[in-house]
Amino acid sequence: MEICPYLEETFKIVGRSWNGLIINYLSRCTDYTAHFSDMKRDLKTITPRALSIKLTDLGEWGLVEKKIVSTSPVSIIYELTEKGRALAEALKPMEDWARTYIELENEVKAK
Repeated sequence: MEICPYLEETFKIVGRSWNGLIINYLSRCTDYTAHFSDMKRDLKTITPRALSIKLTDLGEWGLVEKKIVSTSPVSIIYELTEKGRALAEALKPMEDWARTYIELENEVKAK
C-alpha cells in the first residue's frame, strides 16, 4: 500500500519543531496577526533565532506573510495567509483528539 504523498508533504511542514504551534498561535490571534516579540513571549521556550527561521520557512511555504506596517516607528507583523488559515482549521480535529487522549505533565501531577 502506498502512503498518500500529500499527507506526507503536510507532515514535513507540521512535523517540524514549532511549525504547528506557530500556526496554531497565529490562528488564535486577532486578525491572524502577531508581532515577533509577542510570539517570542508567548511561545516561551523558542529562541529568537529559531522563531525567525521558522517564520521564514512558513513564509516560503506560503503559510505566513511578513507585513511591514507604516506606523511611527515602523512595525512588522506576521499574518497567516489563506493557505495557513486552512491548515490551522485542518489541525483543529488533531487538537480535539489531543485534548481527549494526551495527558499533560501538570495534569498527571495534579491527580
